[in-house]
Amino acid sequence: MRQYRHGMVRFCLAAALLLALTLAATACQRPDWHDQRIGVMVTLLPQVEFVEAVGGERVEAKAMVPPGADPHTYELNPSQLVQVSKARMYAKVGSGVEFELTWMDKLIAQNKNMLVVDCSKGIQLIRATEDENGTVSGETYLGSDPHIWLSPPNVKIMVENIYQGLIQLDPEGEMYYTQNKDEYLAKLDNLDRDIRAGLAGIKNRRFIVFHPAWGYFAKEYGLEQLAIEIGGKEPSARDIANLVKLAKENNIKVIFASPQFNPQSAEIIAREIGGRVVFIDALAKDYIGNMRLVLDGFVQSME
Repeated sequence: MRQYRHGMVRFCLAAALLLALTLAATACQRPDWHDQRIGVMVTLLPQVEFVEAVGGERVEAKAMVPPGADPHTYELNPSQLVQVSKARMYAKVGSGVEFELTWMDKLIAQNKNMLVVDCSKGIQLIRATEDENGTVSGETYLGSDPHIWLSPPNVKIMVENIYQGLIQLDPEGEMYYTQNKDEYLAKLDNLDRDIRAGLAGIKNRRFIVFHPAWGYFAKEYGLEQLAIEIGGKEPSARDIANLVKLAKENNIKVIFASPQFNPQSAEIIAREIGGRVVFIDALAKDYIGNMRLVLDGFVQSME
């Protein structure tokens, strides 16, 4: 009888262990996405807003590059590969963001059934060049400027590309997506009008920024971007001296910097001109709200 009881105990323990392992394996196989939604991966946080604005409750969007990270240097992690393997769509920026140049082939190989949408389709890319002053109009070709999302008219095209991808995956939701898209495009039109009106009275159209992210914004609204960092390289003493000279000649008192980058060089120039550093974020998820903050920063700093 004692041997029988011991045998039953061993059997129950083994069965419990097998059940626990089965449940654990099942949990590991479950996707990170809510089953009723279309899982969409994007590269940058602003794209999360674009996808959610169009897709609403029918989608769930996640960004590869997390808050505070630099898309020029960020490296994906294994858990993100798992997310990509379960996604039904990837909306890439498509304009030459370094994260995508480095990792996109691997992401596609991870999920060959995933629809890949190029958000830059239909957008005319700016050639990123420099001269001795770090402007964008020189002869040294640095490739295309990837920061297409910092122009609201460009974002309208990006949203249209995302919309086309969603209705391809979910044709039954076309009317829902169309209504959402039209509402968001109207918000972008309002933002565009407000930016044009806000910048209309500014006479000094030049501004200095650490990372040259604002080329499309400058082109769209008649400004000129002077960058401290060119081609991912820290400025030399000569570069800083040239920018200090330009700032004084143009009565520039504000140096714009991004929270993702070290502001040390910007702070050096600001001290030399008796000015200050103002942070503007090119990668905030709240795109429309953030661009209104950027507008306020430009208006108050460039008057």
